Amino acid sequence: MAGSAELALDTEGDSLHHYPERLALVQLASASGDVWLVDPLALDDLSALARIFAGPGITTVLHAGDNDLTHLKRRYGFRFVSLFDTAVAARFLGAPALGLDVLLERYLGARLPPSRQKDDWSARPLTAAQLEYAAADVTHLLELKVRLVAELERCGRLAWVEEECAALAAQAVAERVEDPLAFARLRGARELSPRGLAVLRELYELRERLARAHDRPPFKILSEETLVRLAGAAPGDPQALAQVSGCTPKVIARWGDAILETVARSLARPDDELPRIEPRPRPRIPAAVERRLERLKQWRGEAAPRFGLEPGLLLPNRLITAIALAGPRDVGDLVRVDGVRRWRAETFGGEIVAALGPA
Repeated sequence: MAGSAELALDTEGDSLHHYPERLALVQLASASGDVWLVDPLALDDLSALARIFAGPGITTVLHAGDNDLTHLKRRYGFRFVSLFDTAVAARFLGAPALGLDVLLERYLGARLPPSRQKDDWSARPLTAAQLEYAAADVTHLLELKVRLVAELERCGRLAWVEEECAALAAQAVAERVEDPLAFARLRGARELSPRGLAVLRELYELRERLARAHDRPPFKILSEETLVRLAGAAPGDPQALAQVSGCTPKVIARWGDAILETVARSLARPDDELPRIEPRPRPRIPAAVERRLERLKQWRGEAAPRFGLEPGLLLPNRLITAIALAGPRDVGDLVRVDGVRRWRAETFGGEIVAALGPA
């Protein structure tokens, strides 16, 4: 692979079937048409691939590769010097749908085999259908890149995509850190009493322990909605437990005793051990910044259809906020705002600064 100028890459995980998730397959393809399927469950060491991805003369081509890159950077410390993401390219071409199957059919007239995304990719051996699907995900990527690059050059947006892909390659991936307040961020948690929050906290911890012990994704133990319902109902016996939506006979048979024990323990907690969700103070935004926010949103709404770009791609909300807070007076100031790419400043910078209006 080291002699290739370009390499197609995809990965498959097993998050729908196991916990914690593992990387179950790495697919690679070269311009020669060769395809390799690498089994990270069988190989303890994938460091031989590190110099390939970090090689200055090799461009790694992916499709919607954020998740693939996160796996490979976090698990193996891989660095990527040059990337091209075909989904990013399609967004800059204003494609109405970004699925790989749609793009392959549109640009190459190629069809992917039936989806196997819900398969357990950690099961061995892989079936013939899985092998075909895994190979197909990378087989056409390099040819698709050629077509997309030609379209981008035609409309003068290739440099935009290259800059976005360079940022994607350089983006650091933080290690996962357990959030002790994750339970409080579930939908409906803020409507619970402090006692209900105590029940929710311990049920959330129970679900995590059960998921790890049984190697099952947490959502296959108890859904987030069911956790919140249980916290609100605080059932004290099997009959009350059966009345909680989501607590099916199968759930009760498997986890019912543990759920009831956890609820009882939570209800017995003294008041000084109950969790409380502190209200999130809304930051006070100066009136001048509010006016700039509204002007930028108005400009984005008018400019997006004019350039055939999604509003969120033209100017994401996080950038609207950052620009409004910074209040740049010219394009030079604008380009210094974190996250404002060169392509935005060069193409729309004057319009953006003008839209901000007087200070």
